[in-house]
Amino acid sequence: MELALYCPDCGYYDREKDSLGRRGDYYTSVSVGSLFGELLGWQFAEWLEPGRAAGRKIRIVEAGAHDGKLAGDLLAWLRQYRPALFEPLQYWIVEPSRRRRDWQRQNLAPFGDQVRWVAKLDELAPAASAAPRPQDSARGWEVIFSNELLDALPVHRLGWDAQKRAWFEWGVALEAERFVWTRMADKAPAPGAPTAEELLAFSCLGLPLDNDLRERLPDGFSLEVCPDAAAWWRAAANALAGGKLVTFDYGLTADELIRPERPAGTLRAYHRHQASHEVLAQPGEQDITAHVNFTAMQKAGESAGLQTEGLLTQAQFLTRIAAQTWAAENRFGAWTAARIRQFHTLTHPEYLGRSFRVLVQSRG
Repeated sequence: MELALYCPDCGYYDREKDSLGRRGDYYTSVSVGSLFGELLGWQFAEWLEPGRAAGRKIRIVEAGAHDGKLAGDLLAWLRQYRPALFEPLQYWIVEPSRRRRDWQRQNLAPFGDQVRWVAKLDELAPAASAAPRPQDSARGWEVIFSNELLDALPVHRLGWDAQKRAWFEWGVALEAERFVWTRMADKAPAPGAPTAEELLAFSCLGLPLDNDLRERLPDGFSLEVCPDAAAWWRAAANALAGGKLVTFDYGLTADELIRPERPAGTLRAYHRHQASHEVLAQPGEQDITAHVNFTAMQKAGESAGLQTEGLLTQAQFLTRIAAQTWAAENRFGAWTAARIRQFHTLTHPEYLGRSFRVLVQSRG
């Protein structure tokens, strides 16, 4: 999955071809129009303003910025409607791909050196003021966020053997020049590698798999586990000096993921707006994704000292922001017919409103 998506030579996300929108393979909130970034601009400004007023260094950190369109929409709105906040703001993009950094630099050139790049989270310098200040105001104030990043990190795929009443892991093999699934059961894991049961325990995070549930799980029941996503979230939490950590993504809680009525798991591919379970086909030519385990993300952030403010649907999150803008239209811009159409697509349960969830955690 990592090779198919991120290989710099042939990975799906490093292709020159645009993969988003009507001409691509799938829609995102960003491809709907500029409103998503503008609403985030409003909310991020509300979160950052107390830090600016207190004399703290303020910044926004986006991980997985694709071509930079969301950053552009967000920054353009801040420049127009929150100039006092925009002027001292630093916008950092965490992007390991050199090719995507080039795309982003081209699209964000109008913002000059206000936009900066690092390849990894741990390369971010602490968001602290260089000027001598009282200890409390020397800490930075920031928003670290991602949009559809965690669902594309590589996963382990587990299966349930009803006869043995045990979990096993699926691997990938080559057969007649095709990639196929192969059962890794009864094989000792590599030194230091987690067993299927250990991966399952991570995924459940204390959720008891009682005998009643084990009896009801169908043979071959599949479940995806993504330790990389939890590790990324914990690293982002540790990098947060003060402010908010936010993600927008497809996802479910642990108890929603482990249900008998979801026997095939959530691993799927997208190609030309068609979803498919043939995730091993056309490597590098289709997107591969699996639902985020939001219980794991929440626990990872809390283990790093963050407080959970909410796990909402995208519709709930954006509607709360929009309600504030309706009461202060002069500080947001007019709600034109185009904006209203975009809002419907972003929040309607049959489009993007229910599929995406938003996890918000904070420090300080």
